[in-house]
Amino acid sequence: MDWTRGQTIGHGSSATVSVAKSHWSNENFAVKSVELSKSQLLQNEQKILSELSSPYIVSYKGYDVTKENDKLMYNLMMEYMSDGTLTDEIRKQGGRIKEPLTVYYTKQILQGLEYLHSRGIAHCDIKGQNILVGKTGAKIADFGCAKWVDPADRAEPIGGTPIFMAPEVARGEEQGCPADIWALGCTIIEMATGGSPWTNVTNAASLLYGIAFCGQSPEIPKLLSLQAKDLLRKCLRRDPRDRWTAKELLKHPFLEEYSDFVTSSPTSILDQDIWNSVEESETMDYSIQTVSSMDSSLQRIRKLSLNSGESSWRWDDERWVIVRSSSE
Repeated sequence: MDWTRGQTIGHGSSATVSVAKSHWSNENFAVKSVELSKSQLLQNEQKILSELSSPYIVSYKGYDVTKENDKLMYNLMMEYMSDGTLTDEIRKQGGRIKEPLTVYYTKQILQGLEYLHSRGIAHCDIKGQNILVGKTGAKIADFGCAKWVDPADRAEPIGGTPIFMAPEVARGEEQGCPADIWALGCTIIEMATGGSPWTNVTNAASLLYGIAFCGQSPEIPKLLSLQAKDLLRKCLRRDPRDRWTAKELLKHPFLEEYSDFVTSSPTSILDQDIWNSVEESETMDYSIQTVSSMDSSLQRIRKLSLNSGESSWRWDDERWVIVRSSSE
């Protein structure tokens, strides 16, 4: 190996993420690894990530196959972001993120989404856990559910995290770029409240049914400014054809409310001494699940709420569900 594996810094639905160091340059990077025999999703992620180059997308560093503990491992190498995820940042800020910093991160996520969507790629799993934070701000990461969007192909597998799923995704109809905008709206609520975009939910199947068929949308936090609420309404329109695009949202007045701060770094924003004490946030526990294509939307919703017969949706700690559907 031309690099040394360090400590584990994260776990996905199948892969493990570690810090690594190059023997040649002493550069630190992140490596996402899984057994070669189980690496189809990670190989798909590598194919997409290797095509991307944007300051708002985590950088691709390469891939290789190694033998470790008598196992062949497939390794995807990426930029290392030392400050962790946006969800970690929410905790560091005391349970929720105030609006100036929310504006800053939202604008960068939108710039990343505009780049992806212009390339015909939908991320399909936007949420705080998949946004990495560093000295230059926020970058979109984890392309395990991402796909090239082909309007003619409605048989493409659906993946993502149920509580961030748009109505058309929950129904199993389609998962395109508008679904990323819905998930962005949910992520803004996550930043603003420190909790789930859906409150007082104890039953996964009823939640997904409500998203899919009952006209339900996440509640817009009352603590947000009028401009923030307006942007959220444009993200959370139930009809994907009515949702604003990333390009349109980048022109929204909400992103100009704190324009002086938006041009700064996260550290300089925090140095403005504009933060107040915040209440402890509520967190929700979501275990890992896998879904495949269903014959009906109702069957699919039941499948999303189950995990091989185990109690799969617990609500008392800080793990998140990832739902991935492969072609296997």
